[in-house]
Amino acid sequence: MKKIRYSKDVDALLVELSDAPIAYAEDEGQVILHYSDDEKLVLIEILDVTQLMADDPDAVVSLSG
Repeated sequence: MKKIRYSKDVDALLVELSDAPIAYAEDEGQVILHYSDDEKLVLIEILDVTQLMADDPDAVVSLSG
């Protein structure tokens, strides 16, 4: 895993998995998955993260892979 950061401007948690260029993205509701040309996951965006945590304060996010 490369980096995890929070973007306050857009209330999103960004999980960077690779430095590869992003070729395309798939929108899965509150989660946007960004892939490289060779279909490897590069970046995970979790949108409205503060609302997500407020809805379920006991939520656990597992980043194991």
